[in-house]
Amino acid sequence: MLHNTPSNLSDLPVYQKALEIFALSQNISLYLNHDLSNLKPDGSEDINIYFSGDIVQQSVSLVPEIVNAELERYSDKKHKHLASLRKLTNKLYRNSYRLEKSNSNGKDFLPILRSELKKFKKLQSSWMLTL
Repeated sequence: MLHNTPSNLSDLPVYQKALEIFALSQNISLYLNHDLSNLKPDGSEDINIYFSGDIVQQSVSLVPEIVNAELERYSDKKHKHLASLRKLTNKLYRNSYRLEKSNSNGKDFLPILRSELKKFKKLQSSWMLTL
């Protein structure tokens, strides 16, 4: 994903899980977009299609925040990256619940995403203690 990522960072479990979440979010979004891209009978679009894009945008930002937190030398800046990572994770969680209300068969995959997010939160907590 990031070509300038030091090799020791890519070995971190939290980094690996972030990559898995990105891939999963991307696949779920593609699946959902197929169902949600059709216009409603009144010509309007399904609002949930935006949430499917949001999960991809938020998940793609996880890895850079991990890398930035690891490489940051100053504690206050490191904590800003960690706070941003926490916010992204929480937004992903919320948007997965919003998408579950959509009219798509792809919503069945959202509990899998939340399960992976729970694992990520646990890895994130233990990783944050090492910084």
